[in-house]
Amino acid sequence: MNKAGLFRHPGDKPPLLVLLGPTAIGKTGLSVEIAKRYGCEIISGDSMQVYRGMDIGTAKITREEMQGVPHHMLDICEPDYPFSVAEFQERVRQLIFDISSRGAVPFIVGGTGLYIESICYDFQFSEVGSDEEFREEQRRFLEEFGPEALHTRLAEIDPDSAGRLHANDTRRVIRALEVFHLTGRTLTEQLAGQTRESPYNLCLVGLTMDRDILYNRIEARIDQMMDQGLVDEVRGLMARGLTRSHISMQGLGYKEIAAYLEQETTLPEAVRLLKRDTRHFAKRQLSWFRHMKEINWIEIPEHAKLSRILHKFHEILAGKFEGLTEYIGEHEYPQI
Repeated sequence: MNKAGLFRHPGDKPPLLVLLGPTAIGKTGLSVEIAKRYGCEIISGDSMQVYRGMDIGTAKITREEMQGVPHHMLDICEPDYPFSVAEFQERVRQLIFDISSRGAVPFIVGGTGLYIESICYDFQFSEVGSDEEFREEQRRFLEEFGPEALHTRLAEIDPDSAGRLHANDTRRVIRALEVFHLTGRTLTEQLAGQTRESPYNLCLVGLTMDRDILYNRIEARIDQMMDQGLVDEVRGLMARGLTRSHISMQGLGYKEIAAYLEQETTLPEAVRLLKRDTRHFAKRQLSWFRHMKEINWIEIPEHAKLSRILHKFHEILAGKFEGLTEYIGEHEYPQI
């Protein structure tokens, strides 16, 4: 029997594993070990790792770290391309079908809540349209009063969306305002109206950790990114003509370092802001995941042994999938 056949379900829905968690919690290393044991192919659920040449700032997995496990949705477009959640959904739907047809198990790993949830519950994205005059009005407001004032506009009509979006993510803030302008319904209301019936035999596993420990890991990761050459990566992107107006350059790590390279701030201040904003981002990620009621949570202690986490993961799977009778023995592995 192939691995996918172990994940049986009375309704014969195709299996879909999902591993969620905030940035820097250790999803990458754990996901590879899980994939090797259960015959999975990994689909990145990160909205930034789709861009070629943006490796350090997105903490993209390396070829060596993959250990031969197939990975998808990495390096699929150039950083000047306006990649969207609707396109992500379309591509991943096809990937799930293709992976399942090969007898493997599709396994989404990431931290971009809307992107992952759009797959899990097959969200329907209506063609709201656009109003370029309205957008230009918001851009003029942004230039005159700044991103915080624009973010406050959104908070007044849609506090939930404002809570999910950083003030510096001005493109998405303007889009949320535009959706309300065009439809009279907030983006939050439209998301709440989506069905919660999954087309898949879905198993959601979330990783959580003491907040102080997580924040220490975030700061250590950013220090590592700086040592790996994040400044040179951003400098190279800007030399290719990319600016902070591009969607890709609005990601964490890119907009802060770009501000330094444009002499708007010092490098220590840029790093300080990056650490602060990444901590805030992790908090928003956890807030998003908390409203996804079907997640099975695994608490990651400070000195977590991979063997124990794998054992907990197997217990969750065994309780979900009737055919999963094969036990993956507990061994000692390096800490994650």
